[in-house]
Amino acid sequence: EVHLVESGGGLVQPGGSLRLSCAASGFPFSSVAMTWVRQAPGKDVEFVSYIPRFGRPIYADSVKGRFTASRDNAKNTLFLQLDSLKTEDTAMYYCKYLETRGQGTQVTVSS
Repeated sequence: EVHLVESGGGLVQPGGSLRLSCAASGFPFSSVAMTWVRQAPGKDVEFVSYIPRFGRPIYADSVKGRFTASRDNAKNTLFLQLDSLKTEDTAMYYCKYLETRGQGTQVTVSS
């Protein structure tokens, strides 16, 4: 059974940073691509980053240059470094494998 657990969210001031983690189990993590998505209250789910099995991640224009995705295949863990955070980054962040996502971790950017 696919199991994804996100963590690392919190309340941060504009310009601040957070590092999100996603612990994965139940599937061959090192052999698959993963995705980060987010959903703000009252809005649709928004693509954030696509992390391929090999090669460089792809980012949404809204986060390019500020967010950095990475993975540790030895630990079955996905990461998302969030820097230069803006109020519009406030959302629930989810890691995703195919159509499965975890429970999410809340990121709130506010002064």
